[in-house]
This record gives sequence, structure tokens and C-alpha cells, in this order.
Amino acid sequence: MFEHVEAFADALQRVRRDAGLSYRRLAERAHYSHPHLIRATNGKQLPTWEVARAFLTGCGVPADLMPVWHRRWEEAGRDPRDVVGLLDNAETLEQLGAAVAALARPRSLRVLAELTGIPRATIQAWLQGTRLPSPDRLDLLIRAVGATAPERAAVARAAKRLSSARERSPLAESA
Repeated sequence: MFEHVEAFADALQRVRRDAGLSYRRLAERAHYSHPHLIRATNGKQLPTWEVARAFLTGCGVPADLMPVWHRRWEEAGRDPRDVVGLLDNAETLEQLGAAVAALARPRSLRVLAELTGIPRATIQAWLQGTRLPSPDRLDLLIRAVGATAPERAAVARAAKRLSSARERSPLAESA
């Protein structure tokens, strides 16, 4: 389990304690059951953004702070060192797609399409590894999900490596 998930859960617990709320009282305000909210702060699994947002709203966190909390939630869901390792070891389009999907997680295809203007079907093909994206469109997607500089560099290296391998492939010549 990522230490970032535990840190996020601890932060949620601090907000609840600072608000002086029991889980039962918070459940009334957040419109989720108290066991559901307890699971959101156990540090074993990252809650969905919807649950985290309801938790924070129920604790009285102002709406103008939600973007900050959303970024923190996104960061908790991935460990950049793992993603960079996946990208550096990617030898197939499927492996590249899986690594890019890890960067994009937990956003839906619809959200990714809205962020980038790239059709959902195209993004889905990239994430499934059935299509190699052009470098500029891939960078657009990676920037839109807030990838760090090392992550962006690893994506570019992997895409270039796979593109070069496809150009050298005898199958590419016959296609």
C-alpha cells in the first residue's frame, strides 16, 4: 500500500477531529454511512473522490479549498517512482498504456476527453495499448493529468522507444 494513501487518510481524520465531529454526526452531514466514512480513513484503500469530497464538505472545509484537496487526493493514488519504473521497462504498447493509465487514474475516459479535447475512443485505444499516440497528443494527455517532469520524461522515452521499435519491425514495413 502506498504511504501516500495512509497520509491522506490521516489528514482526513485530522480534519474530522478538528471539526469536533463523531463519525455518526459526520455521516449525517456527508450523506454517507458512518462505516463507509470510517473505511475512507483506515489508510488501506484510497476513498473515491466523491466520498472524500463529501467527507471534507461535511467537516466544513470551504469549497475554495477543494481543488487543493483534490490534487492531494490524486497524488495519494499513485506513487510516481512506480510509474516511472513501469514506463522505463515498457516493451509493448500494452505496457505503455498500463503505465499511462496509472498516471491518469482515477479519472474516467470522459474526464480525460474533456481535459484534452481528445476523443474518448482514442484515449481508450492508447490506454489499452492498441494504438500508439503521437508524441504531441500524448504529452497533452500527460500534462492534463498533472504528471511530474520525471513522469513526462519517462513517457516520452517509452513512446520514442516503442515508436522506433515499430519502425524497425518487419510487420511495420508490410503494413
